[in-house]
Amino acid sequence: QVQLAESGGGLVQPGGSLRLSCAASGFRSSFSSYPMSWYYQATGKDRELVARITTDGSDTDYADSVKGRFIISRDNVKNMVYLQMNSLKPEDTAVYYCNVGWSIATHSWGQGTQVTVSA
Repeated sequence: QVQLAESGGGLVQPGGSLRLSCAASGFRSSFSSYPMSWYYQATGKDRELVARITTDGSDTDYADSVKGRFIISRDNVKNMVYLQMNSLKPEDTAVYYCNVGWSIATHSWGQGTQVTVSA
């Protein structure tokens, strides 16, 4: 069973940066066989796709709201996915989750990591 564990969230001031990590385990095939994505869910709103990355990291895609500020990356040796978040805004405040897949989330959600952007 695939397990996803997000970490790295916290409280940060507007304009600040955070780096989120996602540790993935339990894949039947190699982790490098799976595209990965980050999602966020603000209070009272639906979960939304933030960023996604192909199996080898050669291609990435971002929600318009984070383009130019967030960078998704992965380490296929360590089975990790990262989200570097720069120039954070209050509207980035949400619980952030990682999942497997490019277009849809294909596995159970982890606990997520809370990001709060506030002065």
